[in-house]
Parts: sequence; C-alpha cells; structure tokens
Amino acid sequence: MLLLLLPQKLLLLQHLLILLLLLLLLLLLLLLQLLLLLLLRCYCCCYCCCCCCCCCYCCCC
Repeated sequence: MLLLLLPQKLLLLQHLLILLLLLLLLLLLLLLQLLLLLLLRCYCCCYCCCCCCCCCYCCCC
C-alpha cells in the first residue's frame, strides 16, 4: 500500500517544484521589467548649440 502511494507523492512534489520554479521565473521577469522601466526613465537629450555641433546630455525625470 505504501509503495503505491510513494510514486504519487513524488509526482505531486515534482509538480509543486515546477510550479514554484515558474513562479520564481515570473517574479524575476517582473523585477527585470521594473529595472528596465527605471533605466528607461533616464534618457539622453540632444540639442544643437550652434550650426556645426550638437550637445547631448542625459536627464532623468
């Protein structure tokens, strides 16, 4: 009886581990997206100071 229950528990444990890994991956992707959003808030602005040169500087909102 115990031998029959053991593979099912192992299978359930394996599914739980896979779900946990997927959740961790999703969380990692959300953090990465947030980091990218913060990085993209800083952008470089270019304007021409005179006829021959353009000045660029980075500004963060």
